[in-house]
Amino acid sequence: MNMLIIGSGGREHAFAWKIRRSPKINQLFIAPGNAGTAEFGTNVEIGVSDFAAIGNLVLEKQIDMVVVGPEVPLVEGIHDFFLADERLKSVPVIGPASRGARLEGSKDFAKQFMIRHGIPTAAYFSVTKDNLEEGISFMRSLKGPYVLKADGLAAGKGVLILDDLTQAEQSIREMLGGMFGQASETVVIEEFLSGIECSVFAITDGKDYKILPVAKDYKRIGEGDSGLNTGGMGAISPVPFANAVFMKKVEQRIIVPTISGLVKDNIPYKGFVFFGLISVGSEPFVIEYNVRMGDPETEAVILRIKSDLVDLFEGVAQGDLANRTLEIDSACAATVMIVAGGYPGAYEKGAVISGLDEIEGSILFHSGTKISGNDVVTNGGRVIAVSSKGEDIAEALRLSYLNASKIQFKDKFFRKDLGFDLLS
Repeated sequence: MNMLIIGSGGREHAFAWKIRRSPKINQLFIAPGNAGTAEFGTNVEIGVSDFAAIGNLVLEKQIDMVVVGPEVPLVEGIHDFFLADERLKSVPVIGPASRGARLEGSKDFAKQFMIRHGIPTAAYFSVTKDNLEEGISFMRSLKGPYVLKADGLAAGKGVLILDDLTQAEQSIREMLGGMFGQASETVVIEEFLSGIECSVFAITDGKDYKILPVAKDYKRIGEGDSGLNTGGMGAISPVPFANAVFMKKVEQRIIVPTISGLVKDNIPYKGFVFFGLISVGSEPFVIEYNVRMGDPETEAVILRIKSDLVDLFEGVAQGDLANRTLEIDSACAATVMIVAGGYPGAYEKGAVISGLDEIEGSILFHSGTKISGNDVVTNGGRVIAVSSKGEDIAEALRLSYLNASKIQFKDKFFRKDLGFDLLS
C-alpha cells in the first residue's frame, strides 16, 4: 500500500522508520517531513493544515492510508475534510475527527468528559470573563501551587503553575486578556496534584484498544527539571513505577472508561489516545489527554514495538483491532533530545550538523532539520532525538549520551540527567 505521514518532527521520523519496515508498504510520503524522513520516503512540501493540497496529493499518488502525527490538523478537522469529500472518504485517516480531537483541543471539554465518565482527575473550575469572580473564589479555596491552563491549543506553552495566590489571580486576568490569544478565552483552574508523571498510550478502532509501551518524558530545559518548559528534552520507556499493579488500575479506571465514554457520547474515534498521568500515592489520575502520540516519547516507544505498525493501523481502519497482534520488546529505550542554543526561547536556524555518520548503536530521529545543498542543517528548536535500546535504563541512556556527544552544531545542548528520578 501507499501511505502518507503528516508532520515534520521526530515523531513522524520514527513513524517513517517503523512503517518502512513493514512488508505491506509500497510507497511512503511525508508532508512536509525533514532531513531524516527523506531516507525512508518522499518528502512533499505541504503544510500540515493545507487540507486541499493534502487531498490532491492523496488522489495523485493513490495513497491508501493517511497517518496524522501532530495535533493541530486533527483539531482543525483533517479527518472531517476527508469524510466530507466523495473522492477521499474511503481513504482511512489514523487520527480522530474533530469531535474526538476536542479531548486535546479543549481542556474544558476534556475535564467535562472525565467527570461525566468517572475518570479520576484533579478538581477544576473553568473561568471566562463572565464568571471571573467565581473562578477566583474557587482558586482561593485551593492550596497552592495554582495550576492555570489555557483551554485551547497553545503550542505546549499554555500551562502556568504558580506558588503565589496574588500572582495567580493576576495571571488569570492576563490569560483571559489574550496572553495565549484565543486559546485562553477560557482558562481551566486546576487543583495541583503532587506525584510523578508518565505517559500511557493506546491505539483504538473506536471500540477495542491496544496499550502501547509506557514512557516518561522530561519537559524542563534544565537539569533537575528546572527552567522553562519545552516540547520535551528526552524520554524513557518503560517506567519502573508503572508496574502491573499500577497499569491494571490505569486500564480499569482510565482506559476502559475513556474508550467506552467515547462510545456512549457517540464520538467515533480511530487513532491514538495519549493519557498524561500522574501517580499520587500509587493511584493514577489524568492530567490531560492528547489525541496523538507524544514527542519525544514516540522516539523511545517505537523502538519497543516489535509488531508490524501498518498491520495495527489496518486494524484501526477496518475496525478489527482486537484480532491484531501487539508484541512489545522487554528491552528498555531512552531518547536524548539535542536542541539549539537558546531554546525554548529565541534560537538560530541553519547551523550545519556534523557527526551524523559516526553514530553506532543508536538511531537518530530528526526533529528540526532540513537538507541545504550537501549539508543537513538545523531547522527548529529541537533538532535530533538520539534513541537507543539497552538491557536496562542505564544502558540505554549510556548509549544515547555517547552518541549525542558525537553530533556537533553551533551552540548545541542536551540534558545530561535524564532518568534522575527513576534511577535513584
